[in-house]
Amino acid sequence: MASLPDSPRTDCFAGLPLVAQDVARGVTRLFFRSDLYGICEVPLPNGRRADMMAICSRGLLTIVEIKVSRADLIGDHKWTDYLDYCDRFFWAVPAGFALEPFDGEALGHDCAGLIIADRYDAEVIREAPYRPLAAARRKAETLRFARRAARRLAGDLDPGLAGLD
Repeated sequence: MASLPDSPRTDCFAGLPLVAQDVARGVTRLFFRSDLYGICEVPLPNGRRADMMAICSRGLLTIVEIKVSRADLIGDHKWTDYLDYCDRFFWAVPAGFALEPFDGEALGHDCAGLIIADRYDAEVIREAPYRPLAAARRKAETLRFARRAARRLAGDLDPGLAGLD
């Protein structure tokens, strides 16, 4: 197994609370072990921005929405807007987060998975149901994902290109 980097990119969620960055790092480690590779803060064609989007070796797309406070979670009425751009959708929260809100229908108990994470690791508490994208949407989103990831890599190689995402 390949080793995990000691110093992941620090610009993911820059300016947000450290706990959000820690959850993202834990989710990234979980995904790495599961052969999923993702990027953070992914703009979607509908004007929304997914906290994380990942792709697996089968080409399935997963979106993760990170919540670090109950108020942010309860006030999020836009999360269903992400479902048209992924095969699976997860909520990710820090360890110690009260999980009661995830038991009801309001937060997608039947269409959303749940991940608990910290800066070192993460665990899937509830698996996300598989809801396959239509072939044309999958092609468009996979291409958009690949091009965005490549643009970000180009920005890492030449900081003058960064910010054009």
